[in-house]
Amino acid sequence: MEADGEVIHLARGLYQAGSANITTEHDLAEAALRAPTGVICLTSALAYHGLTDRLPAKVWIAIGARDYAPVAGYRLKIVRFNDRLLADGVERHMIEGVSVRVFGVAKTVADCFRHRNTIGLNIALEGLQQALRQRKTTPAKLSKAFAAGRVATIARPYLEALTAHG
Repeated sequence: MEADGEVIHLARGLYQAGSANITTEHDLAEAALRAPTGVICLTSALAYHGLTDRLPAKVWIAIGARDYAPVAGYRLKIVRFNDRLLADGVERHMIEGVSVRVFGVAKTVADCFRHRNTIGLNIALEGLQQALRQRKTTPAKLSKAFAAGRVATIARPYLEALTAHG
């Protein structure tokens, strides 16, 4: 079937129909199949929620501290989260018939501040600004997520500056 072009071999044990309608979120569905316990996070979650114009070169996926890491290959960037942070703020979305776990907007912005040294503070600030501008979350939900992610001290001044009326 592969030789005839009916299927495309993506990775070990992972195939796709040659005639499949591939969406822009195809990489997220593929990542969910490679890491079933993982959750789409950081810049990949920002892009999924429409909070950044940047398309990450790799899919950022969070897994547990002791979970088996899939072979990252060239498309996955693995980030380890503790069990509490991995279970908080998870949403399920159907992408190409695959149930994909993605962190919600407020949780994603808080995680971007937690990992600001890895992804860059400018990306965390862009996510915060766009989440507020597009009204995809509220300042109260963001404050709660910042506290849960233990980044309130760092992120609260930026939230206050963006929500100040005057």
